[in-house]
Amino acid sequence: MATITHDTLSWYGWDEDGGGVHDVIGTRCDPYTNKLLSGGDYHHCCHSNLTNALASARGLSFRQAEPHVHDVLNVFMCTGFTRDTHQYFMKASPVRPGDYLELFAEIDLIGALSACPGGDCGSAHSSDAAACYPLKVEIFRPDTAVLEGWPWPERNAYRPVE
Repeated sequence: MATITHDTLSWYGWDEDGGGVHDVIGTRCDPYTNKLLSGGDYHHCCHSNLTNALASARGLSFRQAEPHVHDVLNVFMCTGFTRDTHQYFMKASPVRPGDYLELFAEIDLIGALSACPGGDCGSAHSSDAAACYPLKVEIFRPDTAVLEGWPWPERNAYRPVE
């Protein structure tokens, strides 16, 4: 879907706890998982932010937009599995001002960004009082001369059963 072309956190690798950055093993926080895990309602989460952003950008209702919000890349998030019990954990991110992740979209993508409303996952996750910091997204159109002969992926042949 996309190729990472530059990552200022590539130095991090795996830490002594088994943690790494740019999490793909965890999902975004959502009210459904929270209800299952805690029994409580929690609406200030990345799922809500992403769904509201898509609904607003495309003129959809929340319910129409929600099925399109899935599969996330938790950029800058530091997670792993404990070495002793192999339990999933989150910890404070090593990200610093000016760090960035650059991606080259290999196919058309719908992208949305949510600065975790839970704040720093290493200190007070899922707290409506936790500090959040702004993120910047820049979208560039590549030089078409550079893309001449680029091996674009073939369209998926998937056909839904009717």
